[in-house]
Amino acid sequence: RSRPWLDSTRIAIWGWSGGGSSTLQAMFRYPDVYQVGMAVAPVPDQHLYDTIYQERYTGLPSATGADGYRIASAINFAEGLRGRLLIVHGSGDDNVHFQGTERLVNRLVQLGKRFDLMDYPNRSHCICEGAGTTLHIYSLLTRYLTEHLPAGPR
Repeated sequence: RSRPWLDSTRIAIWGWSGGGSSTLQAMFRYPDVYQVGMAVAPVPDQHLYDTIYQERYTGLPSATGADGYRIASAINFAEGLRGRLLIVHGSGDDNVHFQGTERLVNRLVQLGKRFDLMDYPNRSHCICEGAGTTLHIYSLLTRYLTEHLPAGPR
């Protein structure tokens, strides 16, 4: 309303790593805002990530009663998903472990949510190993966006 140039029926979000985690949070907690999300190498469950990094933002579990971890873990809000979601992860990611994505997939299935998943076997956090991988992932993201949120006037 205050931004007449914005079509609020066609808003997408995407991110990689921490940005992928933010994408999940946005899709799960603000389903009225985002219609499409693409989360690459996200951290769905902060309990599975590097504690020295996490506790900078969430505080120590003993001080917060672990509430910081719960709130920062998008998996705890997965029931809010309504839009189209693509999750992309390398199974060999040694920074953001694939186990978190597996847990998220299980949770989304349990909730009966529709989503799409692309895993890249033995790829690290950059998902850049192997001939053609970089072109493939960016083509996938572009195609997903144009299929589920096509360009054009309102």
